[in-house]
Amino acid sequence: MADRIRVSFEFFPPKTEEMESTLWEAIGRLNPLAPDFVSVTYGAGGSTRERTHATVRRILAETPLVPAAHLTCVGATRAEVDTVVHAYQDAGVRHIVALRGDPPGGLAEKYAPHPGGYRNAADLVAGIKRIADLEVSVSAYPEKHPDSPSVEADIDMLKAKVDAGATRAMTQFFFENDGYFRYLDRVRARGIDIPIVPGILPVQNFKQTKSFAERCGASVPRWLAERFEGLDEDAATRKLIAAAVAAEQVLDLVARGVSEFHFYTMNRADLVYAICHLLGVRPVPQTVIPGRAPAAREPGIQKPVSSMAPDSGSGASRRPGMTAEASSPLPNGEREKRARGVASDSLSRRERTKQI
Repeated sequence: MADRIRVSFEFFPPKTEEMESTLWEAIGRLNPLAPDFVSVTYGAGGSTRERTHATVRRILAETPLVPAAHLTCVGATRAEVDTVVHAYQDAGVRHIVALRGDPPGGLAEKYAPHPGGYRNAADLVAGIKRIADLEVSVSAYPEKHPDSPSVEADIDMLKAKVDAGATRAMTQFFFENDGYFRYLDRVRARGIDIPIVPGILPVQNFKQTKSFAERCGASVPRWLAERFEGLDEDAATRKLIAAAVAAEQVLDLVARGVSEFHFYTMNRADLVYAICHLLGVRPVPQTVIPGRAPAAREPGIQKPVSSMAPDSGSGASRRPGMTAEASSPLPNGEREKRARGVASDSLSRRERTKQI
């Protein structure tokens, strides 16, 4: 039976008119793929709050997309955060991505809860759920959050977020699939059964990606650096290599039972669109009513391009550092059950759209 491939996209609010144009070109390009939702980030210390709100409002007004607004608790009182939740709810938002957030100075600055604020992401999730029955997604860190003393402590925090009401977690981006599945095994062993959706970052610019990874605690394997070596002045080849790397990663994940992906788009659509195409995700026809955004449609059953999927036999195509055992799907869909969780998945796109 073919798996349904489900996707979601992350965007960040633009700072300039040029960046605004780039963002909306990306949204326009990816909109027909009918993602489950699109998330909009919130800057360090809430620095992009107004721009985040403006982007979310425009998505609601001008597209059929279901927005998931990011919300952090850093540097704000409970009352200030609660006001934002109410504002999102009043605007028609029914899905929030709850994050602790980074200090205004970034990860180099030590985090300290606001004296009158929510202590952490789990406390924030509980606060959101007290205000309204909104869908709440959270983050997960296969290589642990930079502030966590250990992966186990990080999983403790994830468990607290789930206990508070979170129903989905999107991971920090990663490049080694084996590490994701080891993390997933530890998460399931703790009794956490919500979907743990892989966060995929297509490498638009290797140097920027490496710098970003260093700041957020994600590792960049040597084999990845070697693939981009010598291409600093060759943007066209870099783009081809980036597409190949991302395609290899997601098709391997599909072969091992994963059927849901969250793409960090960096407000660029081309690579993400191409990867979705390889996964079998196709544009969904939409009916346009004058004066209104097209109605959202339920995504159909999507299956990846089978000829591109890694072979699970002895000659399987594997990422560097991947064991033969790890590259083969577990029998009877067991890996798929682990990846998606035994609990029922979140509300369907159609059901969420009706709520808005």
